[in-house]
Amino acid sequence: MGREPACGFSVPQNGFRFRAILCRKRYTADAKVSRCWWFRKKQQCGVNMGKQKKTRKYATMKRMLSLRDQRLPQHPSCLFFQYNTQLGPPYHILVDTNFINFSIKAKLDLVQSMMDCLYAKCIPCITDCVMAEIEKLGQKYRVALRIAKDPRFERLPCTHKGTYADDCLVQRVTQHKCYIVATVDRDLKRRIRKIPGVPIMYISNHRYNIERMPDDYGAPRF
Repeated sequence: MGREPACGFSVPQNGFRFRAILCRKRYTADAKVSRCWWFRKKQQCGVNMGKQKKTRKYATMKRMLSLRDQRLPQHPSCLFFQYNTQLGPPYHILVDTNFINFSIKAKLDLVQSMMDCLYAKCIPCITDCVMAEIEKLGQKYRVALRIAKDPRFERLPCTHKGTYADDCLVQRVTQHKCYIVATVDRDLKRRIRKIPGVPIMYISNHRYNIERMPDDYGAPRF
């Protein structure tokens, strides 16, 4: 026999199952009440409980970047791929310090050997940094200083800070693509090769040779 509860009806022997059913019903009822209360609270706060419907956008265009945008790589207008259109006779050749010294050792006249190499008029150019570097070398290189002061050489003033000649030449060639760099320094050659459209003049077999010069200009290759 089951005992009589306070509610007035008897609980059967399998009372545990009956209690579990009562607890489940009470739990679902409490969950429904709490859900309704939460939904009412959301509506009072003005929050939309429904799922937002996604609409497909038609005739949308991607934003086009202008040609003057700073995020785009800027290339000089004188270059057609690797072809430099600013090169042409008379050629302006930037001369390095060691190029003058090796020309003296090889007994080469700078202006005449340049014309023999390029088959055109050449104007050697020397910057203030290169001139200061030659003056710092002392009396041992007085012949190179006398050649650098030749009136046929065009003197280029420098407005930047410092007197390091390699940085001066690289900076000038990067800004102005109308020069040919004459040097035998390996480090300077490596830096110039990274700049597109700039030929390099060097000394080999007691003569001047040109590197990265377009074939249309008629420069010989030895």
